[in-house]
Amino acid sequence: MKIKDISTVTVDNFRTNWVFVIVTLENGIKGYGESTLIGTETAVAPIIGLWAEQLIGQSVLDVTAIQARLQRESYWLTGPVMSAALSALDIALWDAKARALDLPLYALLGGQVRRRVPVYANGWYIGAKTPAEFGEKAKAIIDRGFQALKWDPFGAAYQAMGRAEINRAMDYVAAVRKAIGSDIDMMIEGHGRFNVNTAIEIGRVLEEFKISWFEEPIPPGRPFEMAEVRRAVNVPIAAGERCYSRFDIAALLQAKAVDVLQPDIIHIGGFSEMVLINGLVDSFSLPMVPHNPNGPICHAASMHMAMAWGSMGSLEIMVTDVPWRRQIADEACTFRDGCLEIEERPGLGLTLDLDAAAKYPYQHHALRHFSGKLTNIRPPDAQAWYSVA
Repeated sequence: MKIKDISTVTVDNFRTNWVFVIVTLENGIKGYGESTLIGTETAVAPIIGLWAEQLIGQSVLDVTAIQARLQRESYWLTGPVMSAALSALDIALWDAKARALDLPLYALLGGQVRRRVPVYANGWYIGAKTPAEFGEKAKAIIDRGFQALKWDPFGAAYQAMGRAEINRAMDYVAAVRKAIGSDIDMMIEGHGRFNVNTAIEIGRVLEEFKISWFEEPIPPGRPFEMAEVRRAVNVPIAAGERCYSRFDIAALLQAKAVDVLQPDIIHIGGFSEMVLINGLVDSFSLPMVPHNPNGPICHAASMHMAMAWGSMGSLEIMVTDVPWRRQIADEACTFRDGCLEIEERPGLGLTLDLDAAAKYPYQHHALRHFSGKLTNIRPPDAQAWYSVA
């Protein structure tokens, strides 16, 4: 079960780029990993290339030790670029290990606690501009069987919003709540936009809409300021997608800054780090709902965690993606009654068609979050990447 080769391929997906890692063992078994880093993906693959040569000949059974050694010997330990690279490599090593053992990956995480995973919809709003259009699209996605949805109604706002701007944003929230009714979970995304005072003001206005959480109301890396927001509002606070190790998660927990933890396996350090985080979050009796608007490997990895760990709540998914996602990955994923399930296969349960992937090389994409173009994160021909039962 020794490592023979490690390679990468970067694939455009309209919103950003997927950086895929392929670990090949001496017996020909392949494991797949993924990461991304919005706008700076070109920094990720070279780090993996630096590590690859020193890992040849090592046993894939020692994946956790490999991850710890790479962190130690990097000196910097963590950070967005390094953790993105480490995540992709670690996921690929775990996948290869599970395939070598002829086991589904969830078996290495403790075994299956559920087969079907509840999911909530993101990306359902593509192309919507007015409150009425948001309401129509929200109603349409609920009619398809989703029981929860999330979006960012704040346009190009950053740091502060005037009263008129807040009122306009709430018009969108009100339209969606009216369209979907009171029984559907609704989450509001902040993308780390606001200063503390504005976040508190918006959080208080959101209380009347009975939202399930207000996500990243202030920029990441400020757990005590986040805790100040949480104490001042009567809506749950969610954060964690821009955490890069278990220590960042621990800081949020120690500061009592959040009600819902959202680590992203392709940014936090892969399965090796997520195993430690799962126990940490569970010890605080808080739900973990991973950030998951990414590609096929990230989704499969998140599904296996959700199947293995009872502490995980629902799972985020983008309801459509680029049409070539189906060409690249055989995800064997089915949506039914608000849940997703995947076929029982070794490892993550999917393979990548690298010839198909090569047809969609890297393309630079500017960040849309603060330009007012966030609803344009999918191409006109975007389609569901899963089957519907």
